[in-house]
Formats: sequence, structure tokens, C-alpha cells
Amino acid sequence: MKNRIASILLASLFTLPALAQTAPTTAPAAPAAATATGKQPLTIETKEGFWGRVNPFARKKYVQRQLTPVAGRLNELDELTATNTRSIKDVDGRAQSGIKLAADRASEADQHAIDAGNRANAAQTTAQQANTRLTGVETAVGNIDQYHAINQAEILFRPGQNVLSKNAKEALDGMATTLKNQRGYVVEVQGFSSGKGQTAIGNSQKMADAVVRYLVLSHEIPVYRIFVVGMGNAPKTDADGKTVRINGGRVEVSMLKNNLDQMASTTAPADGTQAK
Repeated sequence: MKNRIASILLASLFTLPALAQTAPTTAPAAPAAATATGKQPLTIETKEGFWGRVNPFARKKYVQRQLTPVAGRLNELDELTATNTRSIKDVDGRAQSGIKLAADRASEADQHAIDAGNRANAAQTTAQQANTRLTGVETAVGNIDQYHAINQAEILFRPGQNVLSKNAKEALDGMATTLKNQRGYVVEVQGFSSGKGQTAIGNSQKMADAVVRYLVLSHEIPVYRIFVVGMGNAPKTDADGKTVRINGGRVEVSMLKNNLDQMASTTAPADGTQAK
């Protein structure tokens, strides 16, 4: 009798753990919460049959059944983390590319602005130079017929003669030398002679012609630049304004010049070549 009771207790001892594993008691299911993977959260068994939370007789398959969902969720979490990391890097790369592109565009716009400013300054400088040159040209053209004396000489002749003396030729040589490579000048020659009427005018013309002939032949002064006139016995006014009449003859030679050279230098091109 005692042996049968012992056998029944021993059988019950081995049966209860099996019943506890096949019919576990779980806590009431909580409402599903959103997860990173979009799946339902794992449920945790709070009680395992007869033995409570810790079952000393839990089998290997039971443990594996409990751990497998956790491992799967961990793997999914790793994949999601890697995907998020790649997405973050991709977004950061695009952001950096956009920032660099914007910086390059801004730098290019700044360079264009600087170039435009330089061109505007150059245009303003050119306009100012052109305006200055135009002002100079207007001034020169306005004064082109305003001649002023640069050299004067008086050639004396003996009464009744119209031949140039040595001193007269030397005086004309000195005046003609100053006209080399000059532009915008004229030579004014006025002859004066003692006597009366047409005789005095004819003699004064002959003396003036002698001076003109010497300047043209000896110094190659163009004839079109020489203005000659016989004044006859026209009186001469001295420095005090008094009228003086002389015996014999004389020729007054005046070298007159305008502002043509000034106009040429004003209108010269920017590269330094002279206007012709």
C-alpha cells in the first residue's frame, strides 16, 4: 500500500511540469503599440504554470521558442538602423552638395558682379577721357583762327634798293629755323617804302617779294603759308604811339601760329600714335 502511494506521488511530480509547459498562463494582452518595424510588440509571459516565472524544469525547445522572436526583432532593428543610417548619410550628402553648389553659384555671381563693376569703371574712365578730349578739341577748333606772334623781325633796305643784306639774311635764317616741323603757322610780310603814291607802293612790294623769295627758296617755306602786302609809305607807330616816318625801306616779318598742334595732341589716339 505504501509503495502504491509513493508511485502515485512520483508520477504526479513528473506530470505537473508537462502540464505547466503546455498550458502556460499569460497576462492579458495589452493594446498593440506602434513599433519601428511596423509589427506588433512582443508579448511577455508573466507566469509559467505551477512554478511561476522561473521553471526549473523548462526544456530547451521552450527556451528557443521564447528567444527566437526576440532575435528576429533584434535583426530587424539592426536592418532598420542600417537603413536609417544610410538615409541620413544620403540626406547629409545631398545637403552638402546643395550647400557647395549654392556657395559656388554665389561665388560666381560675386565674380560676375566684380567684372561688371570693373567694366563700368573702365567705361566711365573712357567716357571721361573722351569728354576731356572733346573739350580740348572744341577749345582748339574755337581758337584755330586765333593766331599769335611767336617771332618778329624788321628787315631794313637802303633807299632805292630791294636786295637783302647779309644781316637781313641772317635774321630771316634765325626766324625760319624756328618753323621746322611746325604746323598751323603763317608768315606775314609787310613792305614799307619812302616816297609817295604808287611809286612807294611798288617799292614796298618789291622789298617784300625779296623777303618771300628768300624764305621759299632757302628754307622751303610753303608759299600758301605766306601773306605779303606792299604798304607803300604808310607811317609806323613807335612804342609811345607816335607816328614815325623813315627814309629808305623796311619789311616787317611776323611768324604767327595757331593752336593746331594743341588740337593734334588732344585728338591723338590712346595708343600714343599721332593723328595725321
